[in-house]
Parts: sequence; structure tokens; C-alpha cells
Amino acid sequence: MLKNRISEHRERLGLTQQALADAVGVRRETIVNLERGRYNPSLKLALKICAVLEATVEDVFLLE
Repeated sequence: MLKNRISEHRERLGLTQQALADAVGVRRETIVNLERGRYNPSLKLALKICAVLEATVEDVFLLE
């Protein structure tokens, strides 16, 4: 199962879900579903999210 810490990193930077969505080119609903674990991102989207969050893939995404 893929878990993530997107909301923690997003909040650390003071970003809203909408701001993160705009920065990576997706709808806010995609960020909501990612944060709730209802959607697994493509590798490209995961890398974009990590770049915006200024974190490594290993810091944001956890394989359990």
C-alpha cells in the first residue's frame, strides 16, 4: 500500500490544496484524493509534487 505525507509537507510550506494543485497542473480534487489515499499518482506527478514540496520522494511517499 502506498501512503503519503503530502498534507504534512504542504502545510509546512503554508500551501493550500488549490495552490499545490495549480503548481503541479492538476485539479484540487486530485490533491484531496491523493492526501486521503484514494489515488496513486503517476511517477511524473509524484516527482512534480515532491519538487513543489521541496522534499524527496522517500520523504513524501511511503510503501507499506
